[in-house]
Amino acid sequence: MFRLIGGTVRVRFTILYAVVFLVSGIGLLGLTFLLSGGGSITSVAPAGDPRTEGSPGGAQQHIRQLEHQLATAHVQQSRQLLAGSLLALVVMAVVSLLLGRVLARRVLRPLRLITNATRRISADSLDRRLAVTGPADEVKDLADTIDGLLARLEASFVAQRRFVANASHELRTPLATMRASLDVAVAKPDPAPSTVLLADRLRRQLDRVDHLLDGFLVLARAQHGTLADAGPVDLGDLVSTTLRERTADVTSKRLGVTVDVPPGTSAQGSPALLARLVGNVVDNAVTHNEHGGWIGITASGSGTELVLVVETGGRVLDQREVDRLTQPFERLGGERGGSSGLGLSIVAAVAAAHGGQLALLARPGGGLRVSITLPAARVPVAA
Repeated sequence: MFRLIGGTVRVRFTILYAVVFLVSGIGLLGLTFLLSGGGSITSVAPAGDPRTEGSPGGAQQHIRQLEHQLATAHVQQSRQLLAGSLLALVVMAVVSLLLGRVLARRVLRPLRLITNATRRISADSLDRRLAVTGPADEVKDLADTIDGLLARLEASFVAQRRFVANASHELRTPLATMRASLDVAVAKPDPAPSTVLLADRLRRQLDRVDHLLDGFLVLARAQHGTLADAGPVDLGDLVSTTLRERTADVTSKRLGVTVDVPPGTSAQGSPALLARLVGNVVDNAVTHNEHGGWIGITASGSGTELVLVVETGGRVLDQREVDRLTQPFERLGGERGGSSGLGLSIVAAVAAAHGGQLALLARPGGGLRVSITLPAARVPVAA
């Protein structure tokens, strides 16, 4: 029955206490009414005859009259008792709701303290513990279980961050060695044409591995790192820098680019991560665009939030496939085309690390609309 009742646990406890009290009161009232005779004793005495007064028959008739009067008084007393009990039951129903609310708040107080303390613990403060003191009851068992879970999460996060730091060094070192070996082989006098061709192919593959590794590190930092270098970042500068770096590709594809980012549009966050976010979105728009297509980049702010929108034209896309692009290694139609499949997943992770979000929409007329929500800078970057 209580599953059908909405509200919080405190409301359900209050109703439960009140219902239990009312059922007990109704049962006690019914038992009292039954023991009192139920007010069903009725007797009718015949009218007295003056001629029989003083005789034995007159005495018996007088006794019956007295019994009738006593029965009538008993019925009236039972009815008054029933009316008073019903009134007391109504009053106690209201009182039981108030007392039930107080008792429910008292019972749930330790759970509220645990909930508030747990909410204050984030990925950057996993070393904090609830440390609930008191008797060894169910509430303390719950708090100790949460403390154990936090300890395991802290150990897992520390191990993952240590792995990211070690991988950054251990994996880049052999890549640099392989590049140096290729340069030495090509730098020899009169290298064989096959050697030069093979070196070019290996360089492209090494570039791809290096790009993939860099994407892994950025993704790990965005998901599990801290924004120690957070500050105001001008989105217009990031967009301009990224477009300058991709000028050759934009020109070769003859893409029409329109930018509408008002001056002073600043986001609060890590400059390195936000630069990677903007770079990935623009790279995705350039790489996966059609020849002679277009790119539209706009930014707008409302209060404490900024919205960066990058739109492209092209063929009509399936929204179900578009929704999967925020997952690592997901590509439209399963085509690789040299893409690592980490671009938009990194964008989603960076946006989430800043308290924002990424939204992808397949445009009805064809192409893709990428919308990124970011926190606005408290102090805009000076022009």
